[in-house]
Amino acid sequence: MGPHPAVAAIRLAVRRVLNDILDEQSAPHAELPRPELQTAHAQTPHAAQLPYAPQTPHAPHSPYGDHAQESTPAPGPRTARFSGQPPLGVPTPSRGRRVAARVPQGSPAAHERPASPLVLVACSGGADSMALASALAFEAPKLGVRAGGITVDHGLQPGSDLRADEVAQRLRELGLDPAEAVAVAVGRDGGPEAAARDARYAALDAAADRHGAAAILLGHTRDDQAETVLLGLARGSGIRSLSGMAAVSGAGGRYRRPFLHIDRQTARKACMAQSLPVWDDPHNTDPAYTRSRLRHEGLPALEKALGKGVVEALARTAQLSRDDADALDAWAGQAEAAARDDAGCLECAKLHALPPAVRRRVLRRAAIDAGAPAGSLFARHIEEVDRLITGWRGQGAINLPGKVVARRQGGRLVIRQG
Repeated sequence: MGPHPAVAAIRLAVRRVLNDILDEQSAPHAELPRPELQTAHAQTPHAAQLPYAPQTPHAPHSPYGDHAQESTPAPGPRTARFSGQPPLGVPTPSRGRRVAARVPQGSPAAHERPASPLVLVACSGGADSMALASALAFEAPKLGVRAGGITVDHGLQPGSDLRADEVAQRLRELGLDPAEAVAVAVGRDGGPEAAARDARYAALDAAADRHGAAAILLGHTRDDQAETVLLGLARGSGIRSLSGMAAVSGAGGRYRRPFLHIDRQTARKACMAQSLPVWDDPHNTDPAYTRSRLRHEGLPALEKALGKGVVEALARTAQLSRDDADALDAWAGQAEAAARDDAGCLECAKLHALPPAVRRRVLRRAAIDAGAPAGSLFARHIEEVDRLITGWRGQGAINLPGKVVARRQGGRLVIRQG
């Protein structure tokens, strides 16, 4: 008799991702995941480095898939800057646990790719990430992949250090090695959710670098994707915002989300079928957080009004939107090159001939290249610059975030530091 259907489903999802990772490892010169599918780490999460990313700052997704401490979606983690004194968000050893400070003895150097790649799972102890950890522990040995796990202690709840140690022990009991708990100091930049997210991803990135991991698996489900699409719709920030979370994101495609086509109940059923202990974070039901309200009030109201199938439809919308956004981003990249003259300046006449969706992506990319912070560059900024092309009446320069200035000169659009 085979495994429970829910267990079989999560294992199949993980097996497919592991096979993808192995294919990439065996073909080091093959094409990497497309940049438009990768998460930018230095901004408001998934798409801020893309030519036309969401136009408002985002609060974070939990990297575990259980969405603790979230209010609004974040396109991707922000880059931790390690210089001078360690900034907030850099992993620090937690009381009573051992955290490796360097590549473990016997591990290959960063430039030496091991024959058997290491894949880590980010696990909070919730149903989504515990189901993911169990599937990784089951599938990895069969494919010759080493499997480990990381849990992050944010220190935001009483007893969080003990709970993190318990999760790390559960990972070890599943056979994951390394399996460790890492404590972080959560700052205040961007609000509590964004700060916690920054600290989380800084810890996960550091763990991946420390252990030489090829990838980190995150437990976001189809339900999480549906919530992300609705939050993006509420922001009204464009098609990239509606594209939700990418299956592959992060620098070099580090982050993988095997469960984006699996619903939350399947993950929970898989835990029950395997008698896996699950911790339900109280933040996930706290109405103080936007995502929590959407999950427990908004989505049920939509399903009551529109009938079942809303979650599936929203997840499908995310994929269709991502395909469209990727195509427009690629088009914008080609259009930008064609719109520049021999001196590298953008020609206004050529920009004017482009469709608005493509032209605005070109303008956004040019502003970011000039030094405008992606997370601070909103739709209104791009619209003002766009009027230099489509509504030219001799207006003056446009001031953009990051002390970047856009002005029209002699039929050329000049965007540079002030």
